[in-house]
Amino acid sequence: MRALVLTEPHRPLELVERPDPTPGPGQVLLGVRACAVCRTDLHILDGELADPKLPLIPGHQIVGKVLAEVPLPGHPPRFSPGARVGVPWLGFTCGKCAHCLAGRENLCDQARFTGYQIDGGFAERAVADARYCFPIPEGYPDLQAAPLLCAGLIGYRTLRMAGDAERIGIYGFGAAAHLVVQVARYQGRRVFGFVREGDEKAKEFALHMGAEWAGASNEPPPVELDAALIFAPAGELVPAALRAVRKGGTVVCGGIHMSDIPSFPYSILWGERVLRSVANLTRRDGEEFLALAPQVPVQTEVNVYPLEEGAAALSDLRHGRFSGAAVLVVE
Repeated sequence: MRALVLTEPHRPLELVERPDPTPGPGQVLLGVRACAVCRTDLHILDGELADPKLPLIPGHQIVGKVLAEVPLPGHPPRFSPGARVGVPWLGFTCGKCAHCLAGRENLCDQARFTGYQIDGGFAERAVADARYCFPIPEGYPDLQAAPLLCAGLIGYRTLRMAGDAERIGIYGFGAAAHLVVQVARYQGRRVFGFVREGDEKAKEFALHMGAEWAGASNEPPPVELDAALIFAPAGELVPAALRAVRKGGTVVCGGIHMSDIPSFPYSILWGERVLRSVANLTRRDGEEFLALAPQVPVQTEVNVYPLEEGAAALSDLRHGRFSGAAVLVVE
């Protein structure tokens, strides 16, 4: 099979030929159809996430066709041959620790992640734990389904952490934001988009996707916010968001990595404002979001690249050269 491989951080991905992987007990072998590109992939390439499996096939928003499954002893297979399934970031948890038993498997200390500690979907074949795969909803072609598996899931969990907030500010209008704004509007919330200063294209995209107002991230919104969701990996947005939310409001940081947060006066946190992060996702998040997405319906804006142009997709993501999500088409 062809695969894009990272041999060490700060080096370009290499397109290589590898033997097809072999599934073990409880795993499925997938023919990868598409894999969306995520900013987390950049954090891994840049060495900002420090514990990758090396060499590594990145990619954790996989849509594939089941070629084979090896069921766990005493268990029936989860999927039929040819079934279309999605593989998300969360690839394994222990199922026994206090976090797992409390329904917070996203915090499991033994968790392993697709495209980070488990080879991912920047390849023609992939192996995944069948328990952590999701059936793809009908009506979503492969390319449109792929961004749902991280941008959609993390966006959904981030929105859930905002509670019942009506006026939502979204900082960083990329892949996750363009999906979560649709869910928020479907739920009857008001959305205010924040983009880089001077980025008129991003401002227009935010308005096109459903924000009622869009402005620079250093601008105050036209109304006090009940909550703010931060998807851009820029720590300086945290004080800006705290200043934009009302007393009792919530700021949710949705990324896995963020630059250092600058010091800020206690006064902008005071008033029972809440600052919190989102870590990974749970399978329950996946089940809920993938059931909700067709009801909205969530529409994904995708920019398509062939597998061999994965480096170009990552570069374009890094430099903000497209709106929505980038997706590698594999088969």
